[in-house]
Amino acid sequence: MEKLIVTGGTKLEGRIKVSGAKNAVLPIIAASLLAEGECHLQDIPQLADVDTITQVIKSIGVKVSTTGNKDLVLNAGELTSSEPPEEWVRKMRASFLVMGPLLARLGHARISMPGGCNIGSRPIDLHLKGLTALGADIQMSHGIIECSAKKLVGSRVYLDFPSVGATENIMMAASRAEGTTVIENAAEEPEIVDLANFINGMGGRVYGAGTNIIRIEGVPRLKGANHTVIPDRIEAGTYMIMAAAAGGDVLVENVISDHLKPAMAKLAETGVTIDEEDSGVRVRSRGRGDAIDVKTLPYPGFPTDMQAQMMAYLTTARGTSVVTETVFENRFMHVNELRRMGSNIVIEGHSAVVKGVSRLTGAPVKASDLRAGAALIIAGLVAEGKTEICSIHHIDRGYEDLVVKLTGIGVDIKRKVYPDEVEK
Repeated sequence: MEKLIVTGGTKLEGRIKVSGAKNAVLPIIAASLLAEGECHLQDIPQLADVDTITQVIKSIGVKVSTTGNKDLVLNAGELTSSEPPEEWVRKMRASFLVMGPLLARLGHARISMPGGCNIGSRPIDLHLKGLTALGADIQMSHGIIECSAKKLVGSRVYLDFPSVGATENIMMAASRAEGTTVIENAAEEPEIVDLANFINGMGGRVYGAGTNIIRIEGVPRLKGANHTVIPDRIEAGTYMIMAAAAGGDVLVENVISDHLKPAMAKLAETGVTIDEEDSGVRVRSRGRGDAIDVKTLPYPGFPTDMQAQMMAYLTTARGTSVVTETVFENRFMHVNELRRMGSNIVIEGHSAVVKGVSRLTGAPVKASDLRAGAALIIAGLVAEGKTEICSIHHIDRGYEDLVVKLTGIGVDIKRKVYPDEVEK
């Protein structure tokens, strides 16, 4: 079993570079199924989730090769199957994003219910609602979803919630449907815009991405394209919160600051100095900040994927903070682990009341999901002594070269293997 060992008390200083966005590259790799030529993707992070989605598309006939460290070449010219193996799909929720492209290309897809982080109910009903509106016939049995359509036809789809995954799946399917599709109450995340830019680069006609109404004019064929993935705003925000919590002076490089406005605004409220520079965003902090209230919302609100990290920072804030989660109902699983380190957190419904303490104490803790794992590293930075974090496979899903990057700005963090231990 591998663990991360974090020793707190060190001020952070230097530069740290953000990788390509995990939540952008996964749907873009799925969208490569739409093209009948080669797609060249740049700035691809080396992550477990990227490997999983790559295995999914390889299993149905996509030729995958690498050029250099960060580039992928994908050729879906000859798909051999519309049924990716269950073993890969169940590893990650984003695997379900191949449903829309497979329907558009082959008129059929048979996929098991997806897996992923246990952060609450993330039903796929909105995905299926949208695909049904385009003309798909959907059958569900024993955890398997089978979709078929002789022809996809553009339609108007209203999403009851601005689901990112549903927006992406519908957008991909509609890109090769007959006629025009309009998605109302669509997700507005930057990753949606990046996917739309990729589809348009292949010859698609997607308009309005980044707003709550997206119009897709279907085309009969899509060609290959070259595309560079946007920087990961959640990774960037995580590093900014680390610098705020530990104190110091850190320049976070390769960021699009417009994607980070909610995090930057909240960190500034705590007393952190945030400066936008040509090469990135500089964070300067003395460490312990002021208490604030945070409420997660769909983009452009404060992202749910940064809620755990912000809460870890607020455990030592001066005063009482209230963190309200509105996106996922089961995203406070990190609270018990933060309590083990001496934090004072009380959960009241969808909110966590965080009374700042003067210090945390290092302890053995367990990452329950990807962002919870990042939160425990942040807690470890401000704790006295050593913090041992297990179940770090969750962290590996979203942070590339984490130990190397953090060591470069002064974090005392090591990755160790404990072969004789059995994780419970």
